[in-house]
Amino acid sequence: MSYRDSRVSNQERPGYMRVECATEPGPGILVYVDDVVAGWCSIAPRAGYRRLLNSRTIPILDNRDTWVAVCFVVRAGYRKHGLMHRLLDGAVEHAFNNGAEVVEGYPVETGGGRVDVISGYVGTVALFERAGFERAAATTGRSGGQRRWVMRKSLR
Repeated sequence: MSYRDSRVSNQERPGYMRVECATEPGPGILVYVDDVVAGWCSIAPRAGYRRLLNSRTIPILDNRDTWVAVCFVVRAGYRKHGLMHRLLDGAVEHAFNNGAEVVEGYPVETGGGRVDVISGYVGTVALFERAGFERAAATTGRSGGQRRWVMRKSLR
């Protein structure tokens, strides 16, 4: 959640998240497997991500009502079952249902290779492309040493 406001300390974060979760449209979406939370995607309007608005590595391309999917988490034991795809599809649907014009993500380009769990929290270019996103711009950002891209999908 540091992308939303990096000024929030680790001690303050649980309270901050409780407030975020109690506020519509919420800070993201969950995916369940057999009534167990198996994954999470942080999806919200770009304007709510203080760190993104001030980023030197990820460009703001325009002033459209853009929502961003910045973080994916799939619990151990539930990985390699396509849950990232379900999370991204659900994130796009959530953004659309709340009026977003565009959804962006900032995934890593793996070149078809594997990415470790820590570096892959932003998703992969291939994941976003399969969901209908297009490469909009290269960034100067890196995750796990791999280049990140601005991926976009217009909804309206």
